[in-house]
Amino acid sequence: MLALKDITKRFHKGTVSEVLALDGVNLDIAEGDFITVIGSNGAGKSTTLNCVAGAFLPDHGAITLKGRDITSWPEHRRASHIGRVFQDPLMGSAASLSIEENLALADRRGRARRLVPGVKSRDRQRFQELLAEIGLGLENRLTDKVGLLSGGQRQSLTMVMATMVRPDILLLDEHTAALDPKTAAQVLELTERLVRDHGLTTLMVTHNMNQALRLGNRLIMMHQGRVILDIAGEEKSRFNVEDLLERFYTLKGEAFSSDKMLLV
Repeated sequence: MLALKDITKRFHKGTVSEVLALDGVNLDIAEGDFITVIGSNGAGKSTTLNCVAGAFLPDHGAITLKGRDITSWPEHRRASHIGRVFQDPLMGSAASLSIEENLALADRRGRARRLVPGVKSRDRQRFQELLAEIGLGLENRLTDKVGLLSGGQRQSLTMVMATMVRPDILLLDEHTAALDPKTAAQVLELTERLVRDHGLTTLMVTHNMNQALRLGNRLIMMHQGRVILDIAGEEKSRFNVEDLLERFYTLKGEAFSSDKMLLV
């Protein structure tokens, strides 16, 4: 469904700050895969998601989505195929617009732009039904400005916005990392439900290895811009945190204590 072939990306080329962020990444993602992505800081996790989203073009390699080469597509052209939730709850919605206005914008993702009423009555009823499912009472606050919401409420709204028009792929970039533990658990539960109910193909970056092992059908580990581990199905279910640590030692032979990956 989505394939990355020999993707290479350098930043600050030709300067003393040059960084090889992606070093020949190869990844084949089947429709319906829910892949958790782990790795130390600077491993290339978020860079991989940015590359898929079109935030930048790779220096080398190819990206195909459903058989179409999208390597040179700009970010706005890919947006109709991709749902995305960032780590920062403030990035996925417009604070100055109301909840229903944000949902209306998300509902029109990928459609031709034309002058129409901002929120129609039939849209408002659908929005209320969608929000009622997440259990935060937002269905009764459609006209409230999004800037008035808490971080957890806003991230939950962003999850609904990212999935209300079924994307070809959903990108989650540490989307619970900025939330307190209770709120993070609620957003993660919502994530599981939306991915399951809509059968979404998903890439989720996390530093939490317990989350990475519990969620999804497949796990990949990255280090220094490469995929160094790719496990799925029964093999993944047999792994625990200690197994991941041991595998990292074996594959890289480096002290894991210097790599900031959480063990909880």
